[in-house]
Amino acid sequence: MKFLLVGINAKYIHSNLGIHSLKAYAKHKRKALKAPVETEVAEYTINNQQEQVLEDIYQKKPDVIGFSCYIWNMEYVRELLGDLHKVLPDTDVWLGGPEVSFDSCFLLETEKEVLGVMKGEGEAVFADLLDCYGVLGCSSRKISDENLLRPVGDLEDFAKKETFWFKLSQIAGITYRDETGVIREQGFRLVMNLSEIPFPYEDLEQFSHQIIYYESSRGCPFSCSYCLSSVDKALRFRDLDLVRQELSFFLEQRVHQVKFVDRTFNCKKDHAMNIWRFIWQNDNGITNFHFEVAADLLDEDELELLGKMRPGLIQLEIGVQSTNPYTIHEINRKMDLEKVRQVVEQINAAHNIHQHLDLIAGLPKEDYDSFHHSFNQVYAMKPAQLQLGFLKVLKGSPIYQKAARYELLYQKKPPYQVLSTRWLSYEEITRLRGVEDMVEIYFNSGQFTCTLPLLESEFMDAFVLYEELAKYYEDKGLKGCSHSRMARYEILHQFIKAKCGLKTDLAIFEDALMCDLYLRENCKSRPSFALDQSPFKGELRRIVAAKCKERQQIHVEVLHSGARVLFDYQNRDPLTKNAAMIIVGTVGS
Repeated sequence: MKFLLVGINAKYIHSNLGIHSLKAYAKHKRKALKAPVETEVAEYTINNQQEQVLEDIYQKKPDVIGFSCYIWNMEYVRELLGDLHKVLPDTDVWLGGPEVSFDSCFLLETEKEVLGVMKGEGEAVFADLLDCYGVLGCSSRKISDENLLRPVGDLEDFAKKETFWFKLSQIAGITYRDETGVIREQGFRLVMNLSEIPFPYEDLEQFSHQIIYYESSRGCPFSCSYCLSSVDKALRFRDLDLVRQELSFFLEQRVHQVKFVDRTFNCKKDHAMNIWRFIWQNDNGITNFHFEVAADLLDEDELELLGKMRPGLIQLEIGVQSTNPYTIHEINRKMDLEKVRQVVEQINAAHNIHQHLDLIAGLPKEDYDSFHHSFNQVYAMKPAQLQLGFLKVLKGSPIYQKAARYELLYQKKPPYQVLSTRWLSYEEITRLRGVEDMVEIYFNSGQFTCTLPLLESEFMDAFVLYEELAKYYEDKGLKGCSHSRMARYEILHQFIKAKCGLKTDLAIFEDALMCDLYLRENCKSRPSFALDQSPFKGELRRIVAAKCKERQQIHVEVLHSGARVLFDYQNRDPLTKNAAMIIVGTVGS
């Protein structure tokens, strides 16, 4: 018989660590099974047509299906379940993952075709479930009283069925519908020893062009009320010898990116230092490693080691979330903001690590003005990216329990995103969405590094700049449209003309925009505001002819200022990937 584990990812480049870990652990425990159960994995994305996914699952002819459920795919899974039973009426369906672990009884009441839910950590639960199906040798639907192929009194069939339901009733960590249809809820299972879980990536061929997710620890020492990790206080670490062995495999295979899913990677200094030192000493020049860290926990030893890393070898995600001390206290978060600022500044100075800082809008005790202040404080730290996210009220999290107290309204369906709070109206939330869009387009893209610092000085502060940009997009009917890269430069130029044209020299901005444009690539087309280069053709030919002896891929641009700027595409910044930019002449030279 076949148990199919299904992961439905947000994007093609993502992979589902959970289902691969379940399969690896079950394979490790297979000797305990009384009958063979084949475990197969299938991954799709929320962008796949449901008809195609349904057809593919049908062709695999599974006896049992397990869906990995998260906020980004739960609605997709629900819709798929509606048709799945029609085409595979004898197939059992199980759900697992954080999205179904904390309201499993309610879910089974609403999803009548689902047999059960695996709650919390799934590896050991899944292995026990396979043991049950190994005894049965088929789905529970196939051996129900109505579907018995042999006479109702067949003792062997009934013995298997009785054993199946008894063994199911002994599994900790599941909620299920018993043979009479009654919903039974078992308590959560004790947490596992992380080192007992086998490495799930023996064959990397199926993960080509995808991010590899890896965990060296589970649990979190902190109690942030918006996060499900606050529920799991059992912080555990994978044996470092295993970690080094597995990272060696990634390095040997020249994997493009390995993303650690540890909730706070550096919460244990010696664990983090050992892994970072190993990565530094065994760098293959290609693989990048991503870590989520608490910046204020980093000390001088760690910062010194991080400063030695090859540019681009690692990247750090730092959750600031808010700089309002009342908000930080209310969400049970511990953070030394001044230490965070110092650490981010020190890492920036080395220019070898991409830093991604996070803010969350909609947290308790943070109103619009407070968030405005939080944004400016984090923006001033000059991260490579600033993730402006919105509170998601996750089932099972402490903030979910306090929603009424905070007058917290949120979406009925996943991702349960905040709509309003006692401190923040829905109108203000929509304004912040506009700011988020502009930050993504103009700041996080890294395509306007020359222009934005100039533009910020024309406004009261950075937040107001992005507010005004968002309002401009809405007023001009640009919001919600997909714009080409060149169009975004044209739009920003028009915005600058509208907002700054009378009080500043537009040519300075046009020069900055042209530098930004050519820093990324040698564009074939040119924007409408580009300075006509035809008067300089002879001079440009001479410069290119002279410089091509040293550099093969170049562009030379004459700016309004009179500067002749060379963009060298063979020599790029290893961190930003921007071309080297060199002034090779000025007016009259």
